Amino acid sequence: MSLPPLAALRAFEAAARHQSFKKAAAEIAVTPTAISHQIRLLEETLGIRLFDRKPRQVVLTPAGHELFPVLRDGFASFALAIDRVGQRTKTRSLTVSVLPSFAAKWLLPRLPRFQAEHPDIHLRLHTSPEVVDLPNGMVDAAIRYGAGPYRGLVAQTMFQERFVPLCSPMLGLKHPEDLKDCALLHLDWLRPDDQTPTWERWALAAGISGLKLSGGFTFSDDAHAIQAAIAGQGVVLASRELARAELDSGLLVQPFGPVIEGHTYNLVHTGRGDHRAEVEVFGIWITGEIARSQEHSKPAGD
Repeated sequence: MSLPPLAALRAFEAAARHQSFKKAAAEIAVTPTAISHQIRLLEETLGIRLFDRKPRQVVLTPAGHELFPVLRDGFASFALAIDRVGQRTKTRSLTVSVLPSFAAKWLLPRLPRFQAEHPDIHLRLHTSPEVVDLPNGMVDAAIRYGAGPYRGLVAQTMFQERFVPLCSPMLGLKHPEDLKDCALLHLDWLRPDDQTPTWERWALAAGISGLKLSGGFTFSDDAHAIQAAIAGQGVVLASRELARAELDSGLLVQPFGPVIEGHTYNLVHTGRGDHRAEVEVFGIWITGEIARSQEHSKPAGD
C-alpha cells in the first residue's frame, strides 16, 4: 500500500496532539479549513474515521488513537535527523598534510589550543613523509620543509630550524671535544643538499676534527632520534624547536654550540578551494604559536 500524502499525515498528527483543528492550523500556518480538508483526505484514503467531530472539539476515534503515536514518534525522528544533518553542514573542516615528526613533536602538543580557540573547525591531519599534490583537493594545506620552489602555491614561512647537539644530561658533556668519545645519532634525509644539517656541517662550524662521523644509529624520523638521545644512546643533532618540550623538561640538554641553520617550515596552499577561509584561520593561529614559542629564553650556545 502506498503512503498517504505527507501533508495529510502532518495535519492529522498536529490536530491529534492539540485535540484541535484551530491550534493545528496555527502551528502549521494554514487555515482550520485546510486542516479539516487534509484530515478528510486522509480518512478517505484509509477508509476509516480518525476523529469524532463535536461542536467545540474533536476527539480521536480508536483508529485515530492507534495511528497517532506512530506518526508522533515518526515526525520526532524526522526532526532529530534533520537537525543532526543541519548541524553537520555547519561544521567547518580543514585537512592539513604534515610530516610525521613535525606533527608529533611540534603540532600535536599545541592542538588543544587550536581546538579551544576554534571549536567550529574540525581539523584533520594527514601525516606522511611524501609530498601531497595540493591542487588535486585531497588536502587543503600542507606544512612542508624546505625552501621550495612552491610553484602555483601560496607559501607562508613559519620558522627556520636551528640545529644543535642534544643529549641526555646523564652523559655529562661539557665541551665539543667530548663528542670524540660519544656515539653520534644521525638522520636519514630524503633529499639532502648544502643546507642539510649534518654532523659534517656542524663539525666544520665548530672547528673541530676527529669526530666519528660514520657508524652510530641512523633514523628516518626526528622523533625517534630524539627518543634515542633521551635514552642515552648518543648525541643527536636535532631541531631545537622540535625538541622544545624535552629541553624544557630537562630530559635533554644542549651542552654547547654552535647552532647551525636548517631549512624553513612553510604552510602552503593553493589560495583557492572551499576551505580557504579555514586555511587563513589556521595560518594566523600558526603565527601566534610561533610567537609564543619564541618567548622562551635562548639557550646557551647561540
